[in-house]
Amino acid sequence: MYLAEQIVNNALGDIDVEEIKRRYDSESRFRSPSGWTGRIVSVIAVMMSLFHLYTSAFGLLKEMWQRPIHLCFVLVLVFLLYPATSRSPRDRIPWYDYLWAAVGAFVTLYIATQFYGPMLERAGMPNTLDLAVGLLGIVVVLEATRRVSNPILPVIVIVFLAYCYFGRYAPSLFQHRGYNFYRIINHMYLGTEGVFGTPLAVSATFVFMFILFGSIVEQTGLGRYIIDLSMALAGWSAGGPAKVAVVSSGIMGTISGSSVANVCTTGMFTIPLMKSVGYQPHFAGAVEAVASTGGQIMPPVMGAAAFIMAQTMGISYVEVALAAVVPALLYYIAVIVQVHYEATRLGLEGLSQDRLPRLWTLLWERGHLLIPLLLIICLLVVGYTPLKSAFVGILLTVAVSYLRRDTWLTPAKLLAGLENGARSSLGVACACATVGLIIGTATLTGLGLKLAHAIVTLAGGSLLLTLIFTMIASIFLGMGLPTTANFIVTSTMAAPALIQLGVPRMAAYMFVLYFGIAADLTPPVALAAYAGAGIARADAFKTGMTATKLALAGFLVPYIYVFNPMLVLVDFELLPFTLAVTTALIGVFLLGMSTIGFFRAPISPYLRILALAGALGLMIPGWKSDLAGFLVLALLWGVQSRKGRRALRASSA
Repeated sequence: MYLAEQIVNNALGDIDVEEIKRRYDSESRFRSPSGWTGRIVSVIAVMMSLFHLYTSAFGLLKEMWQRPIHLCFVLVLVFLLYPATSRSPRDRIPWYDYLWAAVGAFVTLYIATQFYGPMLERAGMPNTLDLAVGLLGIVVVLEATRRVSNPILPVIVIVFLAYCYFGRYAPSLFQHRGYNFYRIINHMYLGTEGVFGTPLAVSATFVFMFILFGSIVEQTGLGRYIIDLSMALAGWSAGGPAKVAVVSSGIMGTISGSSVANVCTTGMFTIPLMKSVGYQPHFAGAVEAVASTGGQIMPPVMGAAAFIMAQTMGISYVEVALAAVVPALLYYIAVIVQVHYEATRLGLEGLSQDRLPRLWTLLWERGHLLIPLLLIICLLVVGYTPLKSAFVGILLTVAVSYLRRDTWLTPAKLLAGLENGARSSLGVACACATVGLIIGTATLTGLGLKLAHAIVTLAGGSLLLTLIFTMIASIFLGMGLPTTANFIVTSTMAAPALIQLGVPRMAAYMFVLYFGIAADLTPPVALAAYAGAGIARADAFKTGMTATKLALAGFLVPYIYVFNPMLVLVDFELLPFTLAVTTALIGVFLLGMSTIGFFRAPISPYLRILALAGALGLMIPGWKSDLAGFLVLALLWGVQSRKGRRALRASSA
């Protein structure tokens, strides 16, 4: 055992990481039935994973077979796994949840069996039974979403459905003729515009397979291997454990797609190590939260939102992933810069070599675990679909695990991976099904265009004000919605306002994605930061505010690529692109100086303000702002270098 592991084990003590995870991650609040009921749930979950593996290998079913069957598995598992209330039993499944599960199976399999037969023959003229099933199906989906996430999203959807019916009474700007019960149910459940729309289609294909891939590679020990590899690469440097947290949590975050879950897995190792070298508890928790959250914007996986973005824009997933590279790197470089400045400010050193794993030993013993992840990237680049890439990645993960005995995927581990993959998909699937109702409202009433017009009008046609309003709306929605649901809502309702003002679609969608994710870090609902605070034994609010400061680049980067879309590869030209990246990087360094207040020596408050102004100047396109930013950098470099030399002479004297 490395000395680092001993430090972690001693530091965690009586901290219940699983309890922290359940407190801040609603998807982890599932019951654990024992005996034959628990085995039944496990069998259903494994069957769900096998169904998706089969369709990935041999071809997807017709859309209104694939999506309802996927949703059938989801609803049954949600009602069997997630209690109705906090007082409901957690060690057994009450009779009424079996009833809910049966109803969920009925309303989805009814669509699967009837859509291409009797319903198609009726040519969109549903009978009484169709309408009854549709109404019941909407109720069941909303209840499942409430259980697996929170009541906020179902309440929002109910408001939207009410708007469909009472639209004639809405303010003039949002007024429409109103639709009757028959039209609403038909549009929202009995076709491909509502519950069974594009979001659920993405969940039933790409998203599930990548979640399953992440679950299976976890069984091989890849997560711990990435932490060890990061320790070997960066653990020795100043404040090394914090840099390890940034790198490892970023990599794992892009696979898991959940900020809180990632904090509770990688954070239980990195946070104690950060504290052991001298970082304050709230800073350690904040670093882990910021790094884990950023994984959702880091290629190659980027969580479910990236797949939905590609589907919405009608482009390949690779194009989305490539466009996200530079903004994500700017985000993580900004965090590493601040971590480094904080370490040098406090005089922190890295870990000694006896506390670190050896790089070449790690590569020799467990380097094969990286092969599936690297292969997926290669397959995506050469043109394979995300679905096929994930499928091949899963098969290769199983194969390479047998290269060494300590990474073997035994039958028990493989079954655990299949089961956990299905469980991990439930939150995203419910969010996609429910948000489909919001998209259905937008397509039925034209609400998206009306809202975009309202935002532009309120902002007086100003792009900057529109960006600010969109940012606030995205963060606000992100406080109550899962990332996937947040992105779908904001891309439907807010992004069109940016597009209307000439912002390229890629930049507009990336903008709302970034700020939807930022809600995991910004108080009062900073779930990732609060989870980090729980592990670090730190003040939750202080950790959240520190995380917000560290993620400041994440708040500025979206504005950069809106004003300079070349950073998301829109109208790409090599020389202007290189210049834009260079100035943005220097701006990131100035931003780090400003937020931490240190570069070679403590920076005065006035110079910190000047550094922030210089950072903003370098991030805004135009030679005048770039020149001002470079002048600020030169001034700070000269002043702080002189201060640093004086301090060094004083300490040596």
